[in-house]
Amino acid sequence: MDRMNELGFYTLAGAPRSPRDLIAEVQQAEVLGLGSAFISERFNIKEAATLSGAAGAVSTHIGIATAATNHNTRHPMVTAAYAMTMHKLTEGRFSLGLGRGIDRVFDAYGLAHIKTAQIEDFVGLMRRIWRGETVIAHDGPAGKYPLLSMGPEYDEHIPMTFTAFGPNSLALGGRAFDAVVLHTFFTDETTTRAVATVKQAAEQAGRDPASVRVWSCFATIGDHLPEALRLKKTVGRMGTYLQAYGDLMVRTNDWDPAVLARFRADSFVAGFQGALDALATPEELEHVATLIPEQWLAAAATGTREQCVKMIRAQFDLGCDGVILHGASPAELEPIISGYRDARPVGRFDRLAANPAGYAG
Repeated sequence: MDRMNELGFYTLAGAPRSPRDLIAEVQQAEVLGLGSAFISERFNIKEAATLSGAAGAVSTHIGIATAATNHNTRHPMVTAAYAMTMHKLTEGRFSLGLGRGIDRVFDAYGLAHIKTAQIEDFVGLMRRIWRGETVIAHDGPAGKYPLLSMGPEYDEHIPMTFTAFGPNSLALGGRAFDAVVLHTFFTDETTTRAVATVKQAAEQAGRDPASVRVWSCFATIGDHLPEALRLKKTVGRMGTYLQAYGDLMVRTNDWDPAVLARFRADSFVAGFQGALDALATPEELEHVATLIPEQWLAAAATGTREQCVKMIRAQFDLGCDGVILHGASPAELEPIISGYRDARPVGRFDRLAANPAGYAG
C-alpha cells in the first residue's frame, strides 16, 4: 500500500480513557496508509516523551512528531537525548515539535511565558548538540548552561516542527524549523496568509521555502459519526479553544470580538469548570452551539465522505503541504481515508518523506 505522507492524525484526540489507546491507533493508521502520527501533550496521561516511545515501538513506517511539547519543561540535555533516542529508535521517522504553550496554564504551574527569542535560541542549541558539538558557557535567551554535549560521536539532523499561531510564530517557523503545524479552525484566508508568512520567512532567511512543510490542522468529523460525538468534536472543541485563548483565535481569523465577549459572558460558560470538549454533556454543548456562529465552525471537513474528501483536498490548494485529519481516531476516519485514497492525485506527494518534517529528496 502506498504511504500517504501528506496525511496525518493526532493520536489520543481529546481526553482519552487510557494512553494505551495509542497503540491500536498507530497500528491502524499504518494499515490505512496514513503518513504521520502527531502527539499533543497535556500534563496528565498525555506526557509526550512516553507516548513518542510507545508510538515508535509499535510502528515501522509512520512518521511521528510531538505537536507540541514545550522547551522549558525539560532541561535541554534531557530534550536533546529524548529526541536522539527517538531518532534512532524510529530510524529517522521522528520530528521534535515545539510550541509556545498556554500562558494561563504556565501561570498556574509557575512557568515563565515563552518568548520567540528563547525558542529560536533553543533550536540552535539542539542542532549543535545533535551535530556532536560541545557547547560551552552558553548564555542566551534559552538560558545559561556551563556545558551541553552529547559527545562527538553524534552527527545527526533531526527535523524539527513548530506549532504556530500568530505572525511572529509563523515567521519563526519559516526561518528556523523544518515544518510548521497550523491551528484548527483557520479560515481559508487565514490559512493562505499563514502559509505565505512561513514560506516568505524561509526565503528571507536564505532557505528554500519548499523545504519547510506546512501542515493544516483540519478538523475532520464526518456525518457517519453519532451526532453527540460530532457535537463534542466541533462545538466542544471550538468552545475549549475560546476558553483557553479566544482572543488569539478571534484576532487571527478577523472574527467579531463581540461574539467572543457574549460567549464569555454566558452564565453557563462563565461558571463551567474545565474544558468543554472533555466535560460538557451533549445537552450543555447544544447550548454552547447557540453561542458560536456556524461561520466559525465552517473551516472543517464535515458532511458526507465525498464532502469531507473535497474539503481536505482544498487545503492543498491553499498552499499546505500536508493535512492533519484532526479530532478523530483512525477508526473514525477510515471511510474518509478510503475516499481520499480513491481521489488522490498520482505523483503529487512523492517528494514527501515519512518524517512529517522531512522530504524524500
